Amino acid sequence: MVSNILIQQSDQKRPFSYNVLLIRVPFQILTSTLLSLVIPLSFLLLSRLTISNNLFNYPNSNPLYSLFFYTNLSLLHALVSIVSIATLFNALTGHTTLSTGPLPDPPTPWPALYPAWIFLSAFLVCVGLGVEVDEVPALEGPGLGYQRSLLSKVVFFLGLHETTLHWWRKVVKPVMDDTLFGVVRHERWGERVVMAVGLGGFWWWRLKGEVVALVVVAEVKRELLLEVGLVDLVGWWLYYVTVTVGMVRVVKGLIWIGIVLVFKRRRIQANDGGGEFSGNGYEEKV
Repeated sequence: MVSNILIQQSDQKRPFSYNVLLIRVPFQILTSTLLSLVIPLSFLLLSRLTISNNLFNYPNSNPLYSLFFYTNLSLLHALVSIVSIATLFNALTGHTTLSTGPLPDPPTPWPALYPAWIFLSAFLVCVGLGVEVDEVPALEGPGLGYQRSLLSKVVFFLGLHETTLHWWRKVVKPVMDDTLFGVVRHERWGERVVMAVGLGGFWWWRLKGEVVALVVVAEVKRELLLEVGLVDLVGWWLYYVTVTVGMVRVVKGLIWIGIVLVFKRRRIQANDGGGEFSGNGYEEKV
């Protein structure tokens, strides 16, 4: 009798929970994707603010406004640097997105969510303030008299994707899952695909032509024998840290492809030679 009542109650709650998940899951994917674009948006803002700091004599002469401008720029540099260094360390010592095994990262423990909340909030405040002071017209590489090669752009994009994915995985997704579901859910391929599509669209729409300013300004000032400021140096450094992350990903991808081809070739040779290939070598068929 009691078991029948419990079954009826669970059946009554099931449609409600299913409908709630049907609404919350797409909302979580959409919101997480938008928040993941904070990283590429930060690179876009840094490139524009670097141009404004050098080419347009901006910010204005108001001391308080200048203090606000450089404080926000320094904080944004610091936050992006932390994410970039963490991504580079993870790429050198851990996995990359080319892993073919189970999706990584177990659920984030509760104590780690508080720093994630603080970090995300600080990023949103700095990006929001940067958008407010960004009054500089968009200048792309050709407009600056400088053009990067296609290979350089591809490697930078791969590094930016890895950085954005690391930011999404460690900060954005735990915060959104905790807010909407009360628990950090395991990562799914569909979420990563949507995030990658959003990043690719933002890159093609705006970022691919403007982010080059991070490295162009410092190199042009060096060629003209002008003093390279700290802001220019940090932007140049961030650009090449991201390129390094992309190069690590390319090298790991080539190694992974090479290992797959070698094992496939040995397996074919084992089948042609009448033996079976195992982890310890060839075993003759009986």
